[in-house]
Amino acid sequence: MNTRQTSSTRNWLTSRLSEIRRQGLWRPRREVRSLPGGWCEFAGQRLRDYASNDYLNLSHDPRVVAAAQRALSEAGAGSRASALIVGRSPWHAELERRLAEFEGTEAALLFPSGYAANVGTVSAVAEAGDVIFSDRLNHASLIDGCRLARARVRLFEHNDVDDLRRQLADVSSADRVLIVTESVFSMDGNVTSLGSLCDAAESRDAALIVDEAHATGVFGSCGSGLCEAAGIADRVPVRIGTLSKAVGAHGGFVAGSSDLIDWLWHRARTQFFSTALPPSVCAAAHTAIDIIEDEPQRRTTLRALADRLRNRLREHNVGSVMPGEAPIIPVVLATADMATRVSQRLRESGHFVPAIRPPSVPAGTSRLRVSVTCAHTVDDIDTLVTAITAACAAEREAAG
Repeated sequence: MNTRQTSSTRNWLTSRLSEIRRQGLWRPRREVRSLPGGWCEFAGQRLRDYASNDYLNLSHDPRVVAAAQRALSEAGAGSRASALIVGRSPWHAELERRLAEFEGTEAALLFPSGYAANVGTVSAVAEAGDVIFSDRLNHASLIDGCRLARARVRLFEHNDVDDLRRQLADVSSADRVLIVTESVFSMDGNVTSLGSLCDAAESRDAALIVDEAHATGVFGSCGSGLCEAAGIADRVPVRIGTLSKAVGAHGGFVAGSSDLIDWLWHRARTQFFSTALPPSVCAAAHTAIDIIEDEPQRRTTLRALADRLRNRLREHNVGSVMPGEAPIIPVVLATADMATRVSQRLRESGHFVPAIRPPSVPAGTSRLRVSVTCAHTVDDIDTLVTAITAACAAEREAAG
């Protein structure tokens, strides 16, 4: 790159970054140390962590850590290459078998991340000429998968099955149709109407793809997700999950028929062009899934804490608290700047609660996003409500 091109690029970056700052959307690259028991450390300060998606407090569980350490000692730090090149290690193969059993499907396939699982699956299952109906608030990874599929993409209003039905009626009977949704929406914390979506899909012989990232481990008697809890798991041909949230490890997976998994093995580019997960991560995830099935009280505790936080925040009339059933509790504030300032005040009082702003959420809906885990206590919840109430009141007073 010559000097003129270098200067042009630098000026372009400086201009665009200044605009980000002007809009109040600057995101610092924070260094945060995760600590056991729902704590973290930031800039030398020990904080109660309400940013983590480690819903069941398994990432530091001694049994999960010990399983990873054993595999690390035997298999080494990395997995060396794509599973398509060097093969699946015994840890990968065993985890895929365990995931299929956990999900009640014929087979499962691992991906290097939940993002890769969504992008790779949607872009491999849909083709040019197909029609994809996508919930308007779907995660960026599902949106990117739709774009890469080269299919026609139509958005239906968030959680609006009637709107979906109206749009399905306009599609030619010759078209192959797919419907893509999250089961728990990551920024709003609400759940989708899976039974109604299944009805709509079946009325049009459409394939339903459900991302269970924030539901895996959290919902269902066995903990496999909202599809299980809603009793419609056998009606959803493509179920995508993650190992990096309630499971407390890392990676993503897809569960479904043997044919689906074989197709993804051959066609999901994010899977076969990526180095596989380290065996130690697979061992940790396997142990965590056993705990999820064996200790349902973690889910009971989690649900009770999330319900308490929602109810207490509403009692204190703090922002706009979105309804929901998941351990994600968004508090929508007036502006991106206010969300940032309230988050800063909370950090000063010992609480790590992130401010979420565009483009992660639509303009005008900047928010605090509180993630509850079963490491928290009732006292933690009550203390956090007091802190959020005080921070919001201080910001309103400062604004005049």
